[in-house]
Amino acid sequence: MPTEYLETTVDKFVFKVRPGCWYSDPGVWVQVENGLARVGLTDYRQQSSGDVAFAEVQPVGTELRQGDDFAQIETIKVMIAVPSPVSGTIREVNEALIASPELINQDPYGDGWLALIELSDWEADRANLLAAEQYLEVMRAQAEEEMQKR
Repeated sequence: MPTEYLETTVDKFVFKVRPGCWYSDPGVWVQVENGLARVGLTDYRQQSSGDVAFAEVQPVGTELRQGDDFAQIETIKVMIAVPSPVSGTIREVNEALIASPELINQDPYGDGWLALIELSDWEADRANLLAAEQYLEVMRAQAEEEMQKR
């Protein structure tokens, strides 16, 4: 896994984007591995949402269409419904999140992943996702907009 990240700083916050992944506008990353998509919250999404207190992912075998909610994340600030960036069937759920939901905050692109989804239409799904460089720009704009609201 790459350790070099693309970074942007907004106000005093540094947000990281991992190259080699695909991203949805709501802040969910996708890493494709042998027909499976490992998915999780982006660094920006987890930082802007607050400390994760609880994470619940739909069970193994759940069929998803791109955009369907597949996880609920409860933080100290908000409850987030997480839309799936891809279509397919959940094959594995990150069981470590049951005991340690804070992994989402500590390592959003690593140990804090949410689910492994068997892809059913990657070519169509990918057309709706952003490359790392594109997401970096979207994320920067979202972060700057959020700062102006405060």
